[in-house]
Amino acid sequence: MEIENIVANTVLLKAREGGGGKRNGRSKKWKDMLKLPHISLCEELRRTIDRDYSSLCERQPIGRLLFRQFCDTRPELKRCIEFLDSVAGYEVAPDEKRRDCGLNVLDTYFNNGSAAHLPEIPQEVVRECREKLDQSPCKELFKECTRIVHEYLSGAPFSQFQETMYFSRFLQWKWLERQPVTKNTFRHYRVLGKGGFGEVCACQVRATGKMYACKKLEKKRVKKRKG
Repeated sequence: MEIENIVANTVLLKAREGGGGKRNGRSKKWKDMLKLPHISLCEELRRTIDRDYSSLCERQPIGRLLFRQFCDTRPELKRCIEFLDSVAGYEVAPDEKRRDCGLNVLDTYFNNGSAAHLPEIPQEVVRECREKLDQSPCKELFKECTRIVHEYLSGAPFSQFQETMYFSRFLQWKWLERQPVTKNTFRHYRVLGKGGFGEVCACQVRATGKMYACKKLEKKRVKKRKG
């Protein structure tokens, strides 16, 4: 029994380290598993998918990445994305550096002579930001500015994004994401723990090599205990 545990632990550790090969724990057929479908297979998804800017371009990692790639092709949109990133950096800056970081954001994006000037932000909002920065550089300083930028991006730019190859690629990823997950999606390793209804074991996604904990439930136990 002790030898079996040693072997199981060794196999698990090797899997967590990526299997020791160039594929980093992925299956030999991982490219086939992650192969995107032809865009013609995504037409139904194109008609039915929820086209909400906040969900698609902010909360979903793939949608966010592809929308940013689209914005990179348009200088006026690229400035907006760079501004949002600068604000994110300001919000996590240490207290002693936040004022300088805020001044840098104001000078870069709100000066009329700046190459990265954002005309979408009203001057009264900019003045209010400057006054608040002088008084107290709080994390919510640019909250109204970011709201205005997101409102601008969710209009015509978002509509134009939906007519590009970037949105088509998003649909292909969503189609792939919606394919059913089965037990063959994973490699299963040693048991990590047991409970009243089943056990938890380590597993690895064959296509990506990512490690997860998988909870296996026994229906007989669940029904017996009315769980």
